Amino acid sequence: MTDTTKDRVVIFDTTLRDGEQSPGATMTHDEKLEIAELLDDMGVDIIEAGFPIASEGDFAAVSEIAKRSKNSVICGLARAQLPDIDRCWEAVKNAAQPRIHTFIGTSPLHRAIPNLTKDEMADRIHQTVSHARNLCDNVQWSPMDATRTEWDYLARVCEIAIKAGATTINIPDTVGYTAPRESADLIRRLIAEVPGGDEVVWATHCHNDLGMATANSLAAVEAGARQIECTINGLGERAGNTALEEVVMALKVRGDIMPFDTGIDTRKIMHISRRVATVSGFPVQFNKAIVGKNAFAHESGIHQDGMLKNAETFEIMRPEDVGLAGTSLPLGKHSGRAALRAKLKDLGVDVGDNQLKDIFVRFKELADRKKEVFDEDILALVTAAAEGETDRLQIVSLRVICGTGGPAEAVLEMEVDGEEKTATCEGDGPVDATFKAIRAIHPNKAKLQLYQVNAVTEGTDAQATVSVRLEEDGMIATGQSANTDTVVASAKAYVNALNRLLVRREKAGPGADAREVSYKDV
Repeated sequence: MTDTTKDRVVIFDTTLRDGEQSPGATMTHDEKLEIAELLDDMGVDIIEAGFPIASEGDFAAVSEIAKRSKNSVICGLARAQLPDIDRCWEAVKNAAQPRIHTFIGTSPLHRAIPNLTKDEMADRIHQTVSHARNLCDNVQWSPMDATRTEWDYLARVCEIAIKAGATTINIPDTVGYTAPRESADLIRRLIAEVPGGDEVVWATHCHNDLGMATANSLAAVEAGARQIECTINGLGERAGNTALEEVVMALKVRGDIMPFDTGIDTRKIMHISRRVATVSGFPVQFNKAIVGKNAFAHESGIHQDGMLKNAETFEIMRPEDVGLAGTSLPLGKHSGRAALRAKLKDLGVDVGDNQLKDIFVRFKELADRKKEVFDEDILALVTAAAEGETDRLQIVSLRVICGTGGPAEAVLEMEVDGEEKTATCEGDGPVDATFKAIRAIHPNKAKLQLYQVNAVTEGTDAQATVSVRLEEDGMIATGQSANTDTVVASAKAYVNALNRLLVRREKAGPGADAREVSYKDV
């Protein structure tokens, strides 16, 4: 590591690759482009845009992101196979700054998957890393499950990758097994003992299975790692990955003991956090560090008294530092368009005139039903406007009858490709009856994988944000909607997901294979 970079920690965001591998978190092509643009704009150094050989959709997204990127390095993932690496290069080659990231599992458990001996795997690492370096000057190599790989073999294959031309060596804690002291010791020892270790960038990639991903990443940085792999909201397989917002704000707040710069514009954290939560269908838990709804909330009388006297009494960072308005000033039915635009600007949301007009109409409708419209309500309206809700399937009217001694009944009227249809169905509850009515009007084989309701604000007039995830023939789509009526929000979220499935089926074409290659198929 050269002196010019010793105090700079590179942020490598893998929300679009590892994060999207969370079951059900699949994003559309346009959503991937939007998230990539937000990451680029906030100062992320490297965006791992996807796994190009996994599917035509992944290749198209990585390729388009590579063409559009303004500042970030655009990286694609490839297994230790020459066709993977070639496909990855085809996707990223048009980026101003392309990177190939190739990997292979090196622990005893992972070596058994391709059934390679240690020597055979070493030969493959040399061959594939050399091939990648012949295509691209910026090559990253990862020994998957490094923290459970024998030390002698890990050191050996890292040396081979460096000699073959890798410029970044990433050490993944693939299953979230390690602890902070071990994470630091491993990085420190690799830098000191692997020949050429002082000439490459060492990276850390931690999973959160034991809740230590952030701690493990920061420990690795203190030991000499200068790249952190992370995702927005900690999205990722199983318990997720290191959360970008956590490591970035930890380095910012505790610069006294961790004097490292990331270059991230932290004021844009909240906006991208909310967008990722929306497009992935994975809501942020209320008490999540940095971006949770309660992260800057104070209810205890003692806490409130202290905050009124001096905010630093109970807050170690300012809400404004992560893109939150300093105060939550509610709007009402008498508020005008100018006030709404100002509020959106305070919340870090930029909208055009047409979108503002749509949001304002929704805002007025909501204000007529609620005494106060809070920041969270406004953001839910933005989400609803972004979703459109003007696709092939549209809800015209819904009436639900519930009784204490019998089933609920839903009377639904919908437009299907411009034609009005009605259905009346009974169910175990109002939502079940409504979903059955939707299926009666638009028959489908989609399976309901997730149904989740979150109250946006408090009170009986609170908006409910409903997330629905559907799966049909290997394709997964998530729909969301917000409404003060939970059943209406549920119906619109379900229809929104159905519309997305229809779009994906049309794009795939007849007989298309919706299956995707697993990154684990080494």
